[in-house]
Parts: sequence; structure tokens; C-alpha cells
Amino acid sequence: MTGRAFPATGPSAAALKAAAFDLSPEPALLIGADGALAAANEAAEALFGQGLGLLARGRLSGVLPASSPIMALLTRAVDEGLRVREHGVEIALFGRSAFSADCAASPLPNGAVLLTLHVRGGIGAERPSDPAGLRSVVGLGRMLAHEIKNPLAGIRGAAQLLKTGAAAEDQPLAQLIVDETERIRRLVDRMEAFSDDAPPEREAVNIHSVLDRVHALVANGVADDLTLTERYDPSLPATWGDEDLLIQIFLNLVKNAAEAAHMRSDGAGEITITTAWRPGARVRDADGHVLKGAPLEIRIQDNGPGVPQNLRDHLFQPFVTTKSHGAGLGLALVAKLVAGHGGLIDFESEPGRTVFRVLLPVAPSEVPK
Repeated sequence: MTGRAFPATGPSAAALKAAAFDLSPEPALLIGADGALAAANEAAEALFGQGLGLLARGRLSGVLPASSPIMALLTRAVDEGLRVREHGVEIALFGRSAFSADCAASPLPNGAVLLTLHVRGGIGAERPSDPAGLRSVVGLGRMLAHEIKNPLAGIRGAAQLLKTGAAAEDQPLAQLIVDETERIRRLVDRMEAFSDDAPPEREAVNIHSVLDRVHALVANGVADDLTLTERYDPSLPATWGDEDLLIQIFLNLVKNAAEAAHMRSDGAGEITITTAWRPGARVRDADGHVLKGAPLEIRIQDNGPGVPQNLRDHLFQPFVTTKSHGAGLGLALVAKLVAGHGGLIDFESEPGRTVFRVLLPVAPSEVPK
């Protein structure tokens, strides 16, 4: 693969160019430590055209505002020293019409960052905050609620009657019918949650009050034998949401983190809950065009084995699960609830470290001036 490198100084220019081409088969831009565009691969040239040469003459920070999600992504990669991702970023650079892409920023030696772009058609339907297949599950939830729950109740009642008059050796079979119909009912109830299309009743909510409630619920339950650490930014303003639904979102994420942390063989499971202010974070509105700020960041981190590689691209889709007895609806429902709050959810995972990140908007009355 060949590409065009822009004039750059320093002995690392050749190494940086090679890294850009070697690491990214998709459109890739290499941003030097000084903020200048050092190199671009052929895919990036095809995407943006000759306008790249104009930006190469100056710093990226001189073209993009400080609140740009791209700048925020590059800063996070350098600060955290890890590859970070953002879904559905609106990009308007080098004279090209605005488009949306999934972006990944990978820190490289000498303070450089490799920015890769994954451009998708109809990305709004594929973002984790609006997962593919969710509309089908909504319809399926309605169908199950109306067509299955009533006869299911009849089967359960008949099995209970049979059990009362059954011989001792037959009672376990009758109980099996009762237990299995109850399990199906619980599954139907969970799927029915997807059929509720009404927007949440939103008000100003202290996100730390939500997380304190979640902590109290798990501390004496699923996480009672784990190390649970909180790193909160007490200066954060209120978010705009439904407190009960926000509790449901983070209780689900912390429970998942606890299950992952329990998989460690050394018994040293840990969960860390972090809150922070990310002024450059923005997500797309429901119409797919208008960007809204979602600067409140909540991170749920565990030190479990990580998400299997084959599930990472589909983790927020319905019926995808790492659990042997799971229905695969928990994260899909979380993604639906986050999207309903005008937020976004994504994750990063590797063995020994998995982080789920939720971005939420600020209550209108508390937007910083």
C-alpha cells in the first residue's frame, strides 16, 4: 500500500508514516505531537481528496474548535495512553461535505496519534446507542406480550392443578412445567420492555445520587466480595433524565461488571466507577443530523477476562450474550434507555480491563455559560 506523506521534521517521520499505513486499512490520518498532520494513507486521500494538502500546512487544532469531538478523542488517547473510540462522529474537514463515522484514536510513540475512520452508510441505525435489530425486537416484544402471556398463564395454572392431584413420582414433572412457564414469562416481560416507545419523563438528576443508589444495591449483593472504587468529580452538573431508568442503566452495567470480575481465578475482582466532564463529547439527535452535547461521562470498569473478540462488534444487539444462560437482552435494553436520554454508550475491552462508557446530556438549567 502506498500513500503520500506531508513534509515533517524529526527522525520519527518515516516511522510514523509506516505506522499509519500498517495499523489502519481504513482511512487513516497521522497527527504528530505538534498537532500537525504528518501522513495520510490512500484510503484517506480517496475519502477527502486533494484538500489534505491544505491542512498539512497548519495544526489540526487551528482548524477544529476546542469542543470538536475529534479533538476530544485525540486528547483522551494521549491522556489515557490507550486506544479510544467514538461512534457516530460528525466530520466536516478538507472541504468535504459533512459525514458521520466511527473514529478510533491510537496513541503512538513520541506523542503522535493515529486517527482511523470507519465510514458506514446509515450509521445512525448501527450505533451502540441505537443498535441494529432493535426495531424488530420492539415489534417482537409487543407480539409476545399479546399472543403468549395469556395462554402461558393458562398452562401454568393447569400445571399447578395437576401437581396437587399428581402422584408423588409425577409431581416433579408438574413442577418442571410450572418452573419453565415461569421462566418463559420472565423472558417475555423483559422483551416487552422494548415495546415502550414513550420518551422518559426527564428532569434534573444528580448522577452521583443515582450511582450511590446503585452502589447500595450491589454492595450487599452481587459485588459484596469485590473491591468497589468510586472516583467522582463532585463538580458535575445534573443530567437530564429519568432517575429510575438511570438507576436501571447503571445497575445493569455494574452487575455485568461484577459477573466479569468474579471470573478471575485469584479472587481479586475489582470494579471502578468514574465520573468526568468531557466538553467535546457530542451525539447525534434522533433525526440523525443535529448534534447534541453529552459531556457527562460515567465509566464502569472491571478487571475480568474481557469481552470475547467475536462479540465486540455486536455486543449491544439483542440476543448477543457471553452468559451460558443469558437471554442477551440486558445490554440491548441499556442501549435503548441511553439513546432515549439523548446519550451514547460504548466500550473498550482487553483481558484484565473492560470499560463501559456512558455519555449523558446536562440538564438545560445547568448548562455552563
